[in-house]
Amino acid sequence: MSTPANTPLSTPATGVATSWEELVSTALVGTDRRPPPGAADPAAELLAQAAVHTVRARAGRRPRPGEPLEPAPAEEQPAVPRAAGDRLARILGGEQGRLLTEWLRTAAGLGRRVPAHLLPDLLDHAARDRSIRPYAAVLAGRRGRWLARLNPAWDFLDQEAGAARPRPEEWELGTPGDRRAHLAALRAADPAAARELLAAAWEKETPDDRAAFLEIFADGLGPEDEPFLEAALDDRRREVRHQAADLLTRLPDSRLARRMAERAARCFTAAGRRILVDPPEECDAAMERDGIRSRPPHGTGARSWWLQQLVARTPLRVWPALLGRPPGELVRAKIPDWEREVTAGWVRATVLQLDSEWARELFARDPLADLLAVLPREEQEAVAAGFVRGHGLDGQLIMVLGGAAAPWGPALTRAVLQKIIDLSGTQPWNVGELARLAGERADPALHGLAERLSLEPPIQEVAALLRFRDDMLKELIP
Repeated sequence: MSTPANTPLSTPATGVATSWEELVSTALVGTDRRPPPGAADPAAELLAQAAVHTVRARAGRRPRPGEPLEPAPAEEQPAVPRAAGDRLARILGGEQGRLLTEWLRTAAGLGRRVPAHLLPDLLDHAARDRSIRPYAAVLAGRRGRWLARLNPAWDFLDQEAGAARPRPEEWELGTPGDRRAHLAALRAADPAAARELLAAAWEKETPDDRAAFLEIFADGLGPEDEPFLEAALDDRRREVRHQAADLLTRLPDSRLARRMAERAARCFTAAGRRILVDPPEECDAAMERDGIRSRPPHGTGARSWWLQQLVARTPLRVWPALLGRPPGELVRAKIPDWEREVTAGWVRATVLQLDSEWARELFARDPLADLLAVLPREEQEAVAAGFVRGHGLDGQLIMVLGGAAAPWGPALTRAVLQKIIDLSGTQPWNVGELARLAGERADPALHGLAERLSLEPPIQEVAALLRFRDDMLKELIP
């Protein structure tokens, strides 16, 4: 039976009782100024007493009356095949650890669960890495949720959807994650029904939940959603208002879009080959309601900040009509003042409104991964491959490739592999990250292409990683 952690204890060396608080105080001021009483070696005595305290604290708690734990509920999802579970254990242990997300995403998409003995390790990884939590919540199964109730470090599971196919009753009784999953499933099947369901519960929801629920409305967004989203602009929570404004920006005929177009008309003028800009002098309450933040980030001027946001929330189709030029000419036009802010606003608007024409023109001017991701899949491949062939190996190349949807097809894979071959002889120290990216994002079925292309060590590393992924994905399908 252990004793409370703050109970004084004595060590064999001194026989003097010392509490944990006294040990901490001594460590802070130093054993030279406050040596433990009777210690021949003060520092060693301090560490010895701290070690005893630590072991005692880990030994357990005093026995107390309590109810036995209920057994974990029976699982509903099938487990991954044994070979897949064995590979997951290796990945969790550090072998090809960067592939963990792909393994989890694939297994969760198949509605599987991980073997019970791997749950603690998986949940510990998810506690450190938020990006894998949605997959871990599915793969943990019912036993994982049972375990999470016993360890506060794993309580994030309640914020994630726990089933690949949510049940209707989870809207009333489920965790926040289960409720989001139910609303998303309903939104995909019947957008109007999902909107009505959320509207009925809106006032009872927490601000965080309201913002999270609004994110789901991007699926199936249409003019019918405008009244509900317009009302959400009056919400008390800023995150809710901004989420509603982002969605309304994607509706070019919405009232918010018209208000932004009117503001843009007051700030922009076409003057021959130039575009003249006069940013807003103030950010009034109406602008804040429409999603423009009044307080700029540190180091950014207020008018610069307001202008950039105004441009980002103005429908892209407004600019050719307002300034009399198509997108390609506007992107290349001379803007004597405020060019950086206008361009940044156009980039944000393009990503928000998923406009491939603007993305194409802006990428040609400034290759950004976010713009590449807006292009249709086949065009992404062609544009990214051309960029790889014509650009040197630097951070921008790596970031652009990060924007190309995976898995890469043959054209982009060939371009990247050829770049690795070309640089292996001149910059062998500089191709490691590019080789890892190719191995992780190319279609794993293309491992034969890499094996045939070259005997250069970096290419063989790519081939080995692609084969590892190919085997990994095949193991997940029984």
